[in-house]
Order: sequence, then C-alpha cells, then structure tokens
Amino acid sequence: MTSNPAALLDAEFGSFPGLIAAWGEYRGDAEALFDGTTSLSWRETADRVERIAARLQADGLERGQAVAILGTTTVNYALIYLAAIRAGGCAAPLTTSASPDQLAGMARDSGAIHLFIDRAKLTELGDFKLPTANQIVMDEELDSFMAPPGAQAMPFEPHENDPLNIIYSSGTTGIPKGIVHSHGMRWRQMTFRAALNYGTDSRTLTSTPLYSNTTMAVFLPTMYSGGCASLMGKFDTEGWLKRAQGERITHTMLVPVQYRRLMQFEHFDDYDLSSMRMKYCTSAPFPADLKAEVLARMPGGLIEIYGMTEGGVACIFPVHEHPDKLHTVGRPAPGHFLKVLDEHGNEVPPGVAGELVGKSPTMMLGYKNQPEKTREGYWIDPADGSTWQRMGDVGRVDEDGFVELVGRTKDVIISGGFNIFPIDLEMELAKDDRVVEAAVVGIPSDQWGETPVGFVVLKPGVGEDQLEDIRTVTNSRLGKTQRVSALHAIAEMPRSHIGKLLKTDLREIAIAR
Repeated sequence: MTSNPAALLDAEFGSFPGLIAAWGEYRGDAEALFDGTTSLSWRETADRVERIAARLQADGLERGQAVAILGTTTVNYALIYLAAIRAGGCAAPLTTSASPDQLAGMARDSGAIHLFIDRAKLTELGDFKLPTANQIVMDEELDSFMAPPGAQAMPFEPHENDPLNIIYSSGTTGIPKGIVHSHGMRWRQMTFRAALNYGTDSRTLTSTPLYSNTTMAVFLPTMYSGGCASLMGKFDTEGWLKRAQGERITHTMLVPVQYRRLMQFEHFDDYDLSSMRMKYCTSAPFPADLKAEVLARMPGGLIEIYGMTEGGVACIFPVHEHPDKLHTVGRPAPGHFLKVLDEHGNEVPPGVAGELVGKSPTMMLGYKNQPEKTREGYWIDPADGSTWQRMGDVGRVDEDGFVELVGRTKDVIISGGFNIFPIDLEMELAKDDRVVEAAVVGIPSDQWGETPVGFVVLKPGVGEDQLEDIRTVTNSRLGKTQRVSALHAIAEMPRSHIGKLLKTDLREIAIAR
C-alpha cells in the first residue's frame, strides 16, 4: 500500500485491524509504541500483532471470543490488546485493583481461554488460579508464544456488531459488569476523535491503565490515526513531566486528580511543554477552578469529555473556547442527544435539574451475560419507543445548551423531603481559602431521613480546629435545607485507580464517626 491510510477514516465503517496493517506498511520505521523501555516501529507493531493473532487462532480462538489481559501497561500489553482484535476475538482487559475473587469472576464472565498476565501480578496472586485454560506471562513468554516471524493470521473482516472489547466497570463490591463495545461503535467514536486533531505526527502520552475506557479515549484514536502511543505504567508527577518534555508530547489524557497534582508540583513551570497541542480530561468531575488553572499554565487546548463507558450521550467541551462556561461539561457532540427528566419521566425546561438520559451512535452492545442489567440501564421514550441510556447523573442544561452536572442520581441527598445536590455544597466549601478539595455525602438521620456530611482536604498549615468555622461560613451561604451537618478533615480523598472519587468509602467513614 502506498496511499495514506488516513483516507480510510472517512468511511462510515471500516476495519480497525485492517488499519493497523495499513499503517504498518505506510509508516514503516516510524515509532508506534513506547513504554519508557521498549520501542516498536509501526512495521514491527503490525508484524507482532499478526504473529500473536495467528497463534491465538491456532489455539482455537473463536470469532468474538475474549482474550483476557491482566497487568501493568506496557508495549506487550498493547500488542496483545490489538492482536486479540486482529484475530477476530475481543480484548478483555481486567482491572488490576480488583480482588482475586473479582478477577476470577471477570475472567469467567468474559469466556476467555487465554489469560495474558505479567509476572508482578502473577506473584501477587500467589497460589490463586484464574479460570482460563491458557496462561501466558506476557513480560516473559510473549516472544515464544507468538507464531514464527512472517506468519499471517487468517483473514478477519469485522461486522459492525462484532465485539471489539469488554471494559469491566470499576466497582468496590461484587463482580464488575462487562461493558461490550462493538467494532461499529468504536469506529464511529474513534474516527470522529481522530478527525478532530490527531495525525501521524501525534505523540500521545497515556498515564492511566489500558484496562480503563479513559485511556482508550486517546490510545485508540492515536492508533487509528497512525501516531505514536507513549505508555506510562504508573503515573508520577515528575516522571510525567520528564516524559512530556523529553518526548515532545502533543496529546495526553489526564484525570482531574492528575491535573491537580501537576498544578501543585513546585517545579511544574520549569518544564517545557510547548509541544502540547491538546489535553483531555474525563472520568471524574473537573472543578472550574482547576480548569482555569490548567488553561492558564499548560500550553495547548483543553477538551473535557463527559460520558459513560456504556455510551449514551457524550459531551465534548473545548474548554479553551468557552472560558465563561467552566462550571459545565459542554454540549452534546454532533449526533448525540440529551434529555433532562423529572421523577415522572417528563422533560424539564432549561435551568431545571433532573435525571440525564442520552442516545447516540456510540452505544454499548450491552453488559456481558446480563440482559436484565442491560435493560435496567435504559429509558424508553414513550413518545416513539426509542432507547436512551440512563447516564446515572443529575444535571441541568442552560439556555445555550451547556450541561451542568449536579450530582450522581445515587448520591442525591433527600433531607426532610428536599433534594440536596452534593455539588452545590461542595462548591461552597471549596470557595474557602483554607480548603484544597471538598466532598459531601448523605448519611442516615432519624430526624431528616438523610443529612449532608462534608469532607475537606485542608491546605498545609490549616488545623482541624478551623473546621467548625469553615462549616459555619459555608452554611451561611447555603439555604436552610442544604446546610452541612458535620465537617471532617481527611488527608486524601479515596479514589479509584483512574481518579474516581469513592463516595461509598466516605459514607462508611462518616457513619463510623
């Protein structure tokens, strides 16, 4: 092939595995993957993907069958992910932070016969065995596992509804649900993002795990576009800055807590980030003050992505274009639709908060092996019978169509019959100069049903003896039904591996106190 594969991205649907092969031929010796230690060209990447896929097929991998992957993000991890798709199966990355029982549940649910695991995770599990027929230590045995040099996998032409990957939802209890994404969904999603600002000169730094859909939001469009994915196994502030400067990174995805740590790093301004063209943020609420600081101090544009791994509506917010809308998550992307509903399923007018539901061309196929859970996540429009995804959030839309999140539906506090949205209280707490970060949860109350309890991370030098004054000042700016009943200091907010605030943990702490 001599023509630029970028032209293939204009098609309504195409083959992602075909793109990888085409970029391998077209880009040749240009770097495709790097993890700080190992570097592979596009030609080498395409060749190894073929060889791993050929071996998977020889082992009996069936069309649509999962290939499980468990470990730290590396070049080998990325190769296995791509090869599973090339072989006609689907990638099933498992969450490294899950318990052994949860990992066993995910592996069993996926139906995988192959598990690629790194030595560190294998050692951590000890004698605990996961239910897969074939286990390959990916940082030691991948070269011997793959087919011989020059081997080609049997042809695979994906259909739109073929599964491309299973993303297991983050959760603190039970077996995470497997969210199945199709080739068609990913093609529409990633070619749209690829067309926005990616190209063969893109060098994307990822510092969240490859098992997370957060990472896929930049890893996949980089691969679709023939750029280079630079992978970090674990985020650390100074390490990220050194990589970003030294490699002349053009694109990155960071979650809010990572942006916060960069902004707080005392030597941040010593690093040259002038190559940065576009930064992304998703997965957790992105405070307006933090957005403003990132805009002021980090070169390049800033895009916030709001959405669910399951699909529904996605809001794409070019923050640098709307500095007066930093309290919002932007507007629905082209072809995406949003409704705000009251408790009876009726649409509410602009400015009124309600449950968010959305639909788009990028909806999941469903939860793996859980049709009932899949149906529970849908809202059916009584007017035309169309299917919308429940977003799990409460929000409101302003007159310009910008969406403001008020809270999670499960986190709304009902106190004395009134709905209290935690974000309203959190924003007031965060205005206090003594507070770095704030979170509010509801706990049971004999008098009110539920009552709001706040947690704050205090600035250095601020003692807990000032908590009551912070609470009093905050409550003076809130309505009578909203007031924080108790305020606790916490050294660090509990978060998942991708920066999601774990309010379940905060509730347990509040109840215990």
